[in-house]
Amino acid sequence: MSFLRRILDDQRGQSLVLFGVGFMAILSASLLAIDVGLFLTARSQAQNSADAAALAGAVALVFQDSADRSTGGAAVQTAITAGQANQVIGQNVSVQPADVSFPNDPEGQPTRVQVNVYRTIGRNNPVSTLVAAYFGRPNADISATATAEASPANAATCVKPWAVPDKWQEVQDPPWDPADSFDQYNPIGAPLPDPDVYVPADQSGYTGFNGNPTGPDYGLQITLKAGAPSQAISASHFYPVALPPNTGAAWYEENIPSCWSGTMQMGDLVPVEPGNMTGPTLSGTETLIDQDPNAYWDTTRNRVVSAFNPSPRIIVMPVFDPAVYENGRQRGRVDIQVSNLVGFFVENLHGSSVVGRLVPAIGLIRGTGTVPTGAFLRAIRLVQ
Repeated sequence: MSFLRRILDDQRGQSLVLFGVGFMAILSASLLAIDVGLFLTARSQAQNSADAAALAGAVALVFQDSADRSTGGAAVQTAITAGQANQVIGQNVSVQPADVSFPNDPEGQPTRVQVNVYRTIGRNNPVSTLVAAYFGRPNADISATATAEASPANAATCVKPWAVPDKWQEVQDPPWDPADSFDQYNPIGAPLPDPDVYVPADQSGYTGFNGNPTGPDYGLQITLKAGAPSQAISASHFYPVALPPNTGAAWYEENIPSCWSGTMQMGDLVPVEPGNMTGPTLSGTETLIDQDPNAYWDTTRNRVVSAFNPSPRIIVMPVFDPAVYENGRQRGRVDIQVSNLVGFFVENLHGSSVVGRLVPAIGLIRGTGTVPTGAFLRAIRLVQ
């Protein structure tokens, strides 16, 4: 009897039992942590896929067709392709045309692309678990949503030193065309009774260039001829401008093929370069064209064809308020006020003139105010 009591009272080996139970609990938690890490990685990759899809869809709205939101349209198909190109745990996500939608922005404008991507049981592509399968959870559902916006942009960097008058309402000889001149005064400086009219981008009825890929100005060919500050404004005249912080022919020529590091914004005042800039214009433009010599405008598809995306020959240049400039010219002042920034594909040189077409381009959003809805450029950004 004493022997049995001694065995029952013996506590030796108790720590071994507790250690074994504790070890199993720690091991189970550690193994489950592997799945938690897997899920976090999958969720991050799914978000990357959704972000890429939304941004690609927004870019397609800018450069291809802002009005086509059909299932077979460029925005939807580009979003699907970009989403599937970003795998989640080594497998494609599921993203279908119905997963791409086009919500309005807070201003009520249809500028956004929203994309949902899935690796779920419902789409027959769930993420397989490693350890949780032994606890009855062989699969996990992973999904992500992203929204990108192609919103009006009021600024840009890498701007070229060519300033062109913005489009106006031609009253003297309607409709407006690149051969027109902006007429507010007669040759002796007296106001005309029926002057041409310019409405800025921040006002209703903006008369300037339209940046919509389906708009009337998309692909419009313009021959830019150097204009003198003393001349009346012509739609085809450009004025060489001084980009801060320097001036002069060498600086002007350098900024044609290279990328000016400053930022230009709608409303900025920019001085016109004095003197003849024909030589620097030709030399700088030749260097720019040589950066992508095989690029061309495809008249059938109505787009730039290039080995680059985008071609370095697609540039951003300022357009200016012709009314402000003309009023200043009458008083001997020749600074320009940037009314908008436009995309321009440099096709070729024709004599001393630069020939090109208006095309979409990417810009920036600067300042705290509302960007004018008439802004030509578009800023691509994730908003959700």
